[in-house]
Amino acid sequence: MTPEDLTRLFVERANAKDAEGLARLYEEDAVMAYPPGRQTVGRSAIEKLWAELLPKMPQFTPEQPLPTLISGDLALTSTPPRDGAGARAQVVRRQPDGSWLRVLDQPEFVTPASR
Repeated sequence: MTPEDLTRLFVERANAKDAEGLARLYEEDAVMAYPPGRQTVGRSAIEKLWAELLPKMPQFTPEQPLPTLISGDLALTSTPPRDGAGARAQVVRRQPDGSWLRVLDQPEFVTPASR
């Protein structure tokens, strides 16, 4: 029920290799900045992408979120990248039931070879 919950839920669902569960963390028309240089638009496309990626990805480690910025029903959440450079951030929106879903996602993807 807080924007920061999405970070914890993301790690739990990613480690369970649950593409459908991950996709439910996004609004229907959400945009994810992945693959590099492109965008994946819409919950169903995001679910398909996660279904392709998750079997090849290592376990995620929970990370302490950086301070969240909230303005009305929008929030900016982020976590520090592993290499200390760049950014990993999400814009999330409060839903009518009080929960939050991702609208924009700028992930930091780590390939198995680089972990």
